[in-house]
Amino acid sequence: MSLIIESIEYYLPENIVTNADLKKENPDWDLEKITEKSGVYQRHIASKKETAYDLSIKACDKLFHAYDKNNIDGIIYCTQSPDYIMPSNSFLLHKYFGLKDGIFAYDFNHACTGYIYCLAMANAFVKAGMAREILLVNADTYSKYINPKDRSTRVLFGDAAAATIVKESVRKRGIIDIDLGSSGSGYNKFWIPAGGLRIPKSDYTSVEMKDDRGNIRTKNDIEMDGFGVWSFINSVVPKQVNKLLKRNNLEQTNIDQFVFHQASKMTLESIMRVMRLNEEQVFINIHNIGNTVSASIPIALKDAIDQSKIENGSTLILSGFGVGLSYGTIL
Repeated sequence: MSLIIESIEYYLPENIVTNADLKKENPDWDLEKITEKSGVYQRHIASKKETAYDLSIKACDKLFHAYDKNNIDGIIYCTQSPDYIMPSNSFLLHKYFGLKDGIFAYDFNHACTGYIYCLAMANAFVKAGMAREILLVNADTYSKYINPKDRSTRVLFGDAAAATIVKESVRKRGIIDIDLGSSGSGYNKFWIPAGGLRIPKSDYTSVEMKDDRGNIRTKNDIEMDGFGVWSFINSVVPKQVNKLLKRNNLEQTNIDQFVFHQASKMTLESIMRVMRLNEEQVFINIHNIGNTVSASIPIALKDAIDQSKIENGSTLILSGFGVGLSYGTIL
């Protein structure tokens, strides 16, 4: 028995912010240099009243056009921007769509490795005989955590939601192997210092400060050590991918497509350089949507399928990495 991806849909907010828009707002920003590193030319940004949950409703609406929601045995919802402290978004989703009562529903707080963890957990539920078909939701609105004067993050991230149906299969297809990793010692290389119970929001945490690179933010905003995260990714991701390939007696040439978390152009090109992968082997779609956090891999998968880069029978490597610090790869 294995877990297969049955269907993926996603939703992007209607509001588009281009680099030209950012340049008008910040004439001192070197957008040409920033774009070269990020690879992002525009991103979709949620409106003030639009939450990750709202985006996920629209992604699920698209998914349920061709799928019977009554077949769902469970919901796994990944977000770092929930509507409430409690209850979790999965229960709001359960109510909205009128799903049957006899299913499990839960959220977990994860970022760029979130889709890999969703698949790993769903795989475990199916193999334990606790579910046959599961709805995975990955939705984030990082724009609400970004200081508009912080060019290191504002240029990079976009908002989005993805919805995926996974199900059990007795055929020799689907998930073959999974490898997960964590490095908690780097937790503060990508974080929001204040706003939780350890350091509640206050007048003090709301004071804007300028870092040594000229980025302005408060302690309530996302703070990213870009070089630190980039170094971490380069040190662990190629090793993990090659470890998984070796464990399954495969070579890179046996993989039809590598789908990495769409972190940035610089990050993706660095991984490709270390692993000696060419452009045909790695799917990239960051240019017009930005880094969409946990939704980036399912969105990339959907786009790759729609562009005929991936088809039934394709052998794939999916790899996520980021906040935590976390990393995970699936064959």
